[in-house]
Amino acid sequence: MPTGPVISSCASHMASHEPEVKSSTSIIPCFLFVELVLMAGTVILSYHFEYTDTFPVHSQGFFCYDTTLSKPYPGPESTSRAPPRLLYPLITVLPILTILIGEISSVLIYPRWRNRERVITCGDCCFFNPLLRRVVRILGLFSFGLFSTVIFAGAVQTVTGNQTPHFLSVCRPNYTALGCVSHIQYVSSPYACTGDPELVTEARKAFPSKPAALGAYAAVYTMMYVTLVLQVKGSRLVKPSLCLALLSPSWLLGLLRVAEYRNHWRDVFAGTITGSAIAVFLVTCVLNNFGSTESKTEEDELPLQESNEAIPPVLHPALTREKAPKMHPQMSLDPPPCLVPVTPDVLIPSNCMTSQV
Repeated sequence: MPTGPVISSCASHMASHEPEVKSSTSIIPCFLFVELVLMAGTVILSYHFEYTDTFPVHSQGFFCYDTTLSKPYPGPESTSRAPPRLLYPLITVLPILTILIGEISSVLIYPRWRNRERVITCGDCCFFNPLLRRVVRILGLFSFGLFSTVIFAGAVQTVTGNQTPHFLSVCRPNYTALGCVSHIQYVSSPYACTGDPELVTEARKAFPSKPAALGAYAAVYTMMYVTLVLQVKGSRLVKPSLCLALLSPSWLLGLLRVAEYRNHWRDVFAGTITGSAIAVFLVTCVLNNFGSTESKTEEDELPLQESNEAIPPVLHPALTREKAPKMHPQMSLDPPPCLVPVTPDVLIPSNCMTSQV
């Protein structure tokens, strides 16, 4: 009995489910001297845009008695219905928890889905588990995109210097000294405001809305993760419900910014487009849709491999030729005997063929 092919097929079947090991000497140097350096530079640059005056804001002029800039001052950001102490933890903690729960659940429910990835070793001491590498890659890129959104929005705000709807309330221009006699008169003097300089500077950072950009980035990134990675069987409404639940806070935040006269609708729209574009770019072009395409093809190939392995081995041609006569006996060339009635009481067997007219 040929046991060699069976044993080899069983060994290959078992090896296909075991994680492969790959040696790499460049993963740690690349992480320490390239990725961490870029991440640190992004964090430092975003800090300068957010909390320092390293980059001066462009002083844009305004029209006298402009009603679109004369809304009442809503107060500092801490008095908003979505203050920074609530907004920033929601933007960071909710996506991180969603990704961690999704990755751990995928490993527990579909262990073969992760075993197809390789365990990378660097030397004799460092082993990088596929789950750990995947979580670090997804969350690290999420953090990078978050700080990149802050930098992009801050840079556009600094260059444009567009005013908020309550700009004239904090600017407090002296219309008499400026000689304003009509609504079409344009004031371009950088010293036209007599209010608090800090409030005036903050009131010039309206386009695009930074909170709207951050909220849209976190929502779209997490929504794409839920759509592309999580697998829910038996229901078609779980994923859409989760996606709508993730997008709703971002939409409510944009509406709240407009309702509190902190941003114009165009500022919120531009911020939403900015954050969404950065999230889509990172997921599609950098993470390749979280590797969902490769994992699905591997899952589709596994049942085919198992079904192919279940097929019994093909017999040798010589054996098939020997067993063929036994399995399919040859039929004689002579026609089968038939019974022709000669008399009503006697049946004589003979080789004949009958036909009906």
